[in-house]
Amino acid sequence: MATAPAEFPPPVDPAKEFVGPPTDPPDERIEVGIAIVGGGPAGLACAIRLGQLLAEDEQLLESLGEVPIAIIEKGKTCGSHLLSGAMMRPSAMRKLFPDMPESEWPTYGTVDKDAVYLLTPKRAIPLKPTPPPFRNHGNHVTSIAQLGRWLAGKAEELGAYILPETAAVKLLVEDGRVVGVRTGDKGRDREGKELSNFEPGSDVIAKATILCEGTQGHLAGAAIRYFGLGSEDPQQWELGVKEVWEVKQPLDRVIHTMGWPLRYRAKYGEFGGSFIYPMGEDKVSLGFVAGLDYKDATFSVHDTLQLLKTHPLVRGILEGGKRIAWGAKTIPSGGYWAMPKRLWAPGMCIAGDSAGMVNVPRLKGIHYAMHAGIFAAEAVYEALKEHGSTEDLSGYERRVRESEIEKDLYEVRNMRQPFSKGFFVGGAISNAMLITKGRFPGGHWETHDDATVPVFIGDRDKVYPKPDNELTFNKLDSVFLSGNATRDDAPNHIRIANPVPLEVALMWQNMCPAQVYEVPEEELEAARVDGRLDGKKLVKVKVTASNCVQCGAITAKGGRLTPPEGGDGPNYQLT
Repeated sequence: MATAPAEFPPPVDPAKEFVGPPTDPPDERIEVGIAIVGGGPAGLACAIRLGQLLAEDEQLLESLGEVPIAIIEKGKTCGSHLLSGAMMRPSAMRKLFPDMPESEWPTYGTVDKDAVYLLTPKRAIPLKPTPPPFRNHGNHVTSIAQLGRWLAGKAEELGAYILPETAAVKLLVEDGRVVGVRTGDKGRDREGKELSNFEPGSDVIAKATILCEGTQGHLAGAAIRYFGLGSEDPQQWELGVKEVWEVKQPLDRVIHTMGWPLRYRAKYGEFGGSFIYPMGEDKVSLGFVAGLDYKDATFSVHDTLQLLKTHPLVRGILEGGKRIAWGAKTIPSGGYWAMPKRLWAPGMCIAGDSAGMVNVPRLKGIHYAMHAGIFAAEAVYEALKEHGSTEDLSGYERRVRESEIEKDLYEVRNMRQPFSKGFFVGGAISNAMLITKGRFPGGHWETHDDATVPVFIGDRDKVYPKPDNELTFNKLDSVFLSGNATRDDAPNHIRIANPVPLEVALMWQNMCPAQVYEVPEEELEAARVDGRLDGKKLVKVKVTASNCVQCGAITAKGGRLTPPEGGDGPNYQLT
């Protein structure tokens, strides 16, 4: 007896609510050449490549108007909402900056040593030789938040205009063609009423719109539904919670772990592992990533990371150190089959994480996002140059399908799915797929919607350590470290059904790393029958939207995250 979150959908219709024609009078619309939604690796690579191409074509540059390239970024700055493990393959940076020495990149250098461990509660068993997915020799360790700020500077040098603290809330479509986006209002209170500093949103009209919103892309999801771009396989997601520590001793290798603290049995559906990366001589980045198709409503990725830090291996690395940053983000993990069957519509392309371009077995996505941004820039330039229109952007699709994005993701197309059978069975099957580059077992292993997986009330929460504020920490103190400065009276940008069965409510409460969802004590007491919790009992969930770091997990597990007011959310610096 368990409940699937999908049985209680949020009150939202993306294709109707988030897609529509322009509404501003023509003389009040903001006209730009190319609108790029999202100042992450994909969007910034797109802007840089466009700038490079337009620098050699003065006539086309002038035809794009006073603002030839506009980057619409909802964070305080580019980088504010970026979080990743950030082991970056160098191929896209080399393509974008062919004459720049790698020593000038904003990274902590390349990886020389790798180590992978299978953890038990007390032991760390090294896996030798290092499994191929975890071999990172030659890859760059970086902070993706810092990388975003650096790339933003390069984009501005090439003529891009960055519009920070600006949320793109609606995709503008006329006569079957994307013509731009509408930005969100600012200065409303919790009930949506206008405050004294109210600023209405605007229609931003562009010759081409590139959606590079990252994971759980708001407009990308709406566009996929509206234009019928999606595949038959739903996207799946993982949630990563990450910390950055100042440490006493330098870490001389990249470490990945698997096994404990996760449970192996298929009953729990727990999948994931940890990473620990050196960031120069005095800092390390560590995080835990887990699939969001788990089944125990008391499972928490944040608290699993806290538990991981009590292991002798991890405790020894952090001993005497200080936590200086924290954050959380979802990762698209459906892989090849869950990518949109088409990556463009008239006037629009979708690039990067918004299109599911992540190699989950290898934990790589940054260079794919950047390559996709470059391809989008080249396709838009080609269409405007040859046809004077972006009605047909199939050149983008062709470039992606002929690239390493397609090749790499196809080879690992079925490697995430077997883990629904449990850790050991899934590991054996995926290893066979890895060795044969996906040929055996072959075929098409279907993905599933994480929200359709029923959840039950287990007891995982009983093993999590109590925060000691030295090694382990609670969620609210962690949110403070994210730089989140969302005002308490901001409108609620989270849509959930309410009330919902206790099983679903507790799952949301434990899942969220930022303590946005809470089942009040009186609701818990009302759900007790003979001393036991009745998981089917309907309860009301308290939502504290100002805590939200916009990780996107709620969208994967039965609710819907919509864009908050521009500038709200985290302000990541080192993640």
